[in-house]
Amino acid sequence: MFQDFFEYHQQTKHSYYSVRSNPNRIDWDNPPFRFKPYFESKRVVLDLEKENHRFIYQSAGITAKKTYPGVEYYLRVIPSAGALYPNEIYFQSRNNQDIDDGIYHYDSSSNSIELLNPIEDDGLDPYFGYEKKQNGFIFLVSSVYYRSSWKYKNRGFRYCLLDAGHILGALEASSYVFSKPYEIRYDFDKESLNKMFGFDRDEFFTSAFLVTFPTNKEVKKSDFKLNYASATGDFVENELIEYAYKDSLPILNKQAQNSSASFNYNKEVFQETILNRRSIREFNQGSMSKIEFEMIMKNIKDNIISDCEEEVEIYYVINRVKDMILGLYLDDKIIKEGDLKQKAGYLCLEQDLGKSSAVTFFLTTKSKNYQAAYQKAGIIGHRLYLASNYLGYGCSGIGAYYDDEVCEFIGDNTMVLYALAIGK
Repeated sequence: MFQDFFEYHQQTKHSYYSVRSNPNRIDWDNPPFRFKPYFESKRVVLDLEKENHRFIYQSAGITAKKTYPGVEYYLRVIPSAGALYPNEIYFQSRNNQDIDDGIYHYDSSSNSIELLNPIEDDGLDPYFGYEKKQNGFIFLVSSVYYRSSWKYKNRGFRYCLLDAGHILGALEASSYVFSKPYEIRYDFDKESLNKMFGFDRDEFFTSAFLVTFPTNKEVKKSDFKLNYASATGDFVENELIEYAYKDSLPILNKQAQNSSASFNYNKEVFQETILNRRSIREFNQGSMSKIEFEMIMKNIKDNIISDCEEEVEIYYVINRVKDMILGLYLDDKIIKEGDLKQKAGYLCLEQDLGKSSAVTFFLTTKSKNYQAAYQKAGIIGHRLYLASNYLGYGCSGIGAYYDDEVCEFIGDNTMVLYALAIGK
């Protein structure tokens, strides 16, 4: 038991014994809503010929639909465990072409933005420490935890944070395509904004993504109060998740990362990659070249500009990369040599993805700022999807693994945040 680590994380570990002795029982006949409706708001359908509309769409837009007996899945620009999408996107727009000033909700089900509150001399800017009006966008990412806990029970908060990180990663990618400067914020007045937006215990803000440009005009703090709107329909409370959110709200000893990433993609090809991203379901045990792997690693390890830079270590098992020694690596150094693909697959809850891949990753942290670290893992995961897909390789995020056995395998007492696999 790693007593210095976040209590919620300790209580939601998987083990060989736990997944067999405490299997999930899911009420498949009563799933939560996957889209949050605001029925009385002014709605504007996004026109993808307009740059700012396309910029928003590439944060969480629907790109495909899959139909199975009795259920339809709407797949988006971002991945999500179980295609449950336990997050919502809100944003403030000021002085942006083709979007009126105001505070909006993005409804991906109808590919539209819903005006929740107009702004003039007021705004969300002061909640982020600004005294002057900021032109541009202030995006807010919220978590609707029951969409995830309905299936994944107590572990649902982990998936909320990972998926929020994927949204931040998607906004980062869209900002790169449209050459928009940005920064990620974790430290802001989330509790006041939760109340303003009419959230009950079932929804809460976790992060913000700012694409802003300062002005010389004073701004007043908005203090509107939206009516409550259910994001799930039926709701079953989870006290452990609600406590975990409140317990992880304080930001401790934060240090900013002020340098942004230096991606070098062909933007036309990269935009197609964004829209065509998919989670692979199986690998054919093909290999990749060492130079391709190094290109992928360069992009996922590049700077992530934010107000709270947390260390996330990237361990990886080389299974099928030409001209690289088989084994476990950290920071480009091999720490355990040998054919470890069977072990990697076992650690990923015995899923074939972990052993048939070219590379299997484990992202870890010892951070005290749990929300920021977990969302950073999601950003890294999203970069891994896009970098791999850009080069023609598949990627799959794996949110379930044997936590303590991963720690034993890598030889470090730490918190495991995410596993991912890439390959042909």
